[in-house]
Amino acid sequence: QVLLVESGGGLVQPGGSLRLSCVGSGFTFSTFDMMWYRRTPGKGRELVAAITSRGTTNYADSVKDRFTISRDNAKNTVYLQMNSLKSEDTGVYYCNADMKPDNADYRHNYWGQGTQVTVSS
Repeated sequence: QVLLVESGGGLVQPGGSLRLSCVGSGFTFSTFDMMWYRRTPGKGRELVAAITSRGTTNYADSVKDRFTISRDNAKNTVYLQMNSLKSEDTGVYYCNADMKPDNADYRHNYWGQGTQVTVSS
């Protein structure tokens, strides 16, 4: 059974920090690209950050220089360090795992249940 379990969300004041974690099981974590998405009231679902199986990272313009994605394959875990948080970062953050096997016309794609992040004074 494939599972992605997020943790680390909560309530934080503007300018504060949080670190989200997502632990994967039931699949070969190291071979998957890992993403963090968020769903916010104003924008719907948005890709926040991504890290490929080889460690290449990419960020939404709105979080560049504030958020950092990283992974620890030994722990089957992907992290999202969020600094200088703003009210517009409020939303539900979801972990996503994606992998397209070589020469296949399908891909494996898994989602976590989400963790709420609220930035408010």
